[in-house]
Amino acid sequence: MASSAQLVKELRDRTGAGVMDCKEALAEARGNLDAAIEYLRKKGRAQAAKRAHREAREGAVGAYIHPGAKLGVLVEVDCETDFVAKTEAFRELVRDLGMQVAAASPAWVSREDIPAAVVEKEREIYRDQLADQKKPPQVVDKIIEGKLEKFYSEQCLLEQPFIKDASGKTRVKDLVDGVNAKTGERVVVKRFARFQVGESG
Repeated sequence: MASSAQLVKELRDRTGAGVMDCKEALAEARGNLDAAIEYLRKKGRAQAAKRAHREAREGAVGAYIHPGAKLGVLVEVDCETDFVAKTEAFRELVRDLGMQVAAASPAWVSREDIPAAVVEKEREIYRDQLADQKKPPQVVDKIIEGKLEKFYSEQCLLEQPFIKDASGKTRVKDLVDGVNAKTGERVVVKRFARFQVGESG
């Protein structure tokens, strides 16, 4: 069993949370590292929700150019103060988001950005795929909702699995929530643009 100091250090390295938050999370999770990470994520989401009404008028536009210069991304991330926009945690988030957009090619920032007509079209496609299966309507609806969740996790930046986490457990929104918690400010992914040589606009 690792010592409590080692656990705190590992939790800090993995989440970027403060020492006191890490100690509290480990106490709540009885020394279980994965449970402590989940505790910190939930706490971050709760704190982010409290800040949701605050305006984010500062921030940064980050650029990521993939080696070979055939693929580039611009991403705008907003926060409340210029001070936070200059912190390492915020800058790292902007860099990571640029790499994520380059690698995973999302179409929208969040599911709320998807036009209703697109969601309806997806539902139609899934319904057609299931038409020949003799399943009760409520089962079909459940399958369609499951397929939609998969669609969101592929097409929405905030819902995609973070490319740097091989386990696939960290979502991009968890990263944003982490910076929210770390900085104490509302951090918002505003928009992005992905450019690839040879692709039509």
